[in-house]
Amino acid sequence: MKDQPGMEEKRLPARALVDNIRRVIRGKDEQVNLAVIALLSGGHLLIEDVPGVGKTMLARSLALSISGTYRRIQFTPDLLPSDVTGTVIYNQKASDFEFKPGPVFANVVLADEINRATPRTQSSLLEAMDEGQVTADGTTHPLPRPFFVIATQNPVEYHGTYPLPEGQLDRFCMSITLGYPSEETEREIVESQLLEHPVNTLHSVLKAEDIPQIQRNCREVKVHNDVLSYAVSLVRSTREKEGLYLGASPRGTIFLVRTAQVRAFLNGRDFVTPDDVKALAVPVLSHRVIPAARGRGLAEARSLVQEILDRLPVPVV
Repeated sequence: MKDQPGMEEKRLPARALVDNIRRVIRGKDEQVNLAVIALLSGGHLLIEDVPGVGKTMLARSLALSISGTYRRIQFTPDLLPSDVTGTVIYNQKASDFEFKPGPVFANVVLADEINRATPRTQSSLLEAMDEGQVTADGTTHPLPRPFFVIATQNPVEYHGTYPLPEGQLDRFCMSITLGYPSEETEREIVESQLLEHPVNTLHSVLKAEDIPQIQRNCREVKVHNDVLSYAVSLVRSTREKEGLYLGASPRGTIFLVRTAQVRAFLNGRDFVTPDDVKALAVPVLSHRVIPAARGRGLAEARSLVQEILDRLPVPVV
């Protein structure tokens, strides 16, 4: 009878995944960590940033690292829901209708510039992101596991865009920005691509089918009652915060705790600390709240969530 693997042995594959992605995404260690945390918590990731900072490369690097299928969907105003999820067609040879899967049937899906598609097309992802399935013509088709959506949007160019509705935003586990690299890092990036892009030489360190087991290992991380109460109080405070028109939903509380479990797991602990919750509150909650002064965007939301963090007493566990 084999011994059960210990915490360190269990977390090695997850750490290898983080380190492998960092070979391509340089100088953004925290953002790479957050992307992996979103994947291992069973959620999805929204990246709001200007063009050319590595959003697509992050998605490709993650897919290559887990040897998973990868699809990129360029969202445009003329994109139809069936272009995303798939469609039912008539097969003349079989004399029957059959379902032709769309690009959403992949382990990692990059929804590029998601806010450029119409609300009808945006909503085609709701069932897929929430339930891991697609329903077409009354028949349900399960999506591959893992299923991870990385959506991007440009915070500067709003012409011809359709803001994501609250229901869509709430289905993202977290939102992040990559930002411009430092001068030293930018020089390293240019030098590393003089001959060939490093993503072309990236090898997988995991198999896609390994991810569900790692996700289960993360769920086993213990959450003390005081830490759980802290997370709940933090989310509930967003519903009472002056300056916020809409607070975070209970789904935000669930993902705040799940992501804290993954962070503790990656750091080699089998228990969650208040610092895990604090470190993830802004990326997990900021896109779920709406500032009273509408139109201020994610930057204002992050500032208001940070104010709550600074004022709420932290339990000593």
